[in-house]
Amino acid sequence: MAELELRGIEKVFPDGTRAVHPLDLAVADGELMVLVGPSGCGKSTILRMIAGLETASAGSIRIGGEAADAWSPQRRNVAMVFQNYALYPHLTVRGNLEFPLRMAGVAKAERHRRVERTADLLGLGDLLGRRPAQLSGGQRQRVAMGRAIVREPALFLMDEPLSNLDAELRVRIRAEIATLQRRLGTTTIYVTHDQVEAMTLGDRIAVLHGGLLQQAGAPQAVYDEPANVFVASFLGSPGMNLLPSGLLGLPGDDAGTVGFRPERLVPASDAGAGAVAVALDIEAIEALGNEQIVHGTVAGAPGHRVAARLGNDIEASVGKRLELAVSPAALHRFDRQGRRFPVDSGKGLG
Repeated sequence: MAELELRGIEKVFPDGTRAVHPLDLAVADGELMVLVGPSGCGKSTILRMIAGLETASAGSIRIGGEAADAWSPQRRNVAMVFQNYALYPHLTVRGNLEFPLRMAGVAKAERHRRVERTADLLGLGDLLGRRPAQLSGGQRQRVAMGRAIVREPALFLMDEPLSNLDAELRVRIRAEIATLQRRLGTTTIYVTHDQVEAMTLGDRIAVLHGGLLQQAGAPQAVYDEPANVFVASFLGSPGMNLLPSGLLGLPGDDAGTVGFRPERLVPASDAGAGAVAVALDIEAIEALGNEQIVHGTVAGAPGHRVAARLGNDIEASVGKRLELAVSPAALHRFDRQGRRFPVDSGKGLG
């Protein structure tokens, strides 16, 4: 196990494309850090620089307190889990688990001990004699994780490992990864574009966009206090509603943006004193059983869309107007550059 520190690392490709702007990020020993952002934001490039598969254009990488920039991938003692499993089809599960140990020259008895331990951890004991073609997608992903675990590395690097699984299986394997990481205590960097994965898996998350680190912190803290409008809109399903400050008749100037989460909207009749009114012309409704997500536009301002997460007892229908409200304490203010005003600045409303 080891801590990881990225000091001003960046990546510029030979054609001039800047994939990663200068980035500072520290990951504690045993921590599970999730790099999250849309496709092309630089998260996989960061992972490859950590692994030594890409050379950083500037900055430095420290593993276990030592400068690792000149180290080979082998010396960095990292193990990667990829989206496409990368299993050898002609080898059994045992053979796939054992392969990296054979390549490292590990003695036979030690190889056997590690493979049996890893198979036990991942519930693969009854599958050791099967080949990848005889396994389900979830089982193949477990074997791919096992090939990383069996090496007993200092760092786990996981690059979109669940993307090829169906939705139900993703939820189950995601929970297994979190449980396994806590048991092993190995420092882990996990890359995903799925904000739900990020929120549920990470001890901390680092949100990236356009090769720039937007915000890092505990998932709930980042959700509750997004640093800018990108983070506010990216995290959450649906993301934060963002409207021009002047649209809701708030006091003060109308520069910048006001945001509020869909779940913070309530029927106007249930709102407390001082609540901010939001009249919604309904365009679509997602019925989710115990709740509904109502989509529409602000009355009188059809270019401005709003989503509300409401109980299924609230009467709503397409084409109708719904009178909603939000508490001032649930509002966030962002300046003209999209940066969140701190609560104590005098401009923050939430």
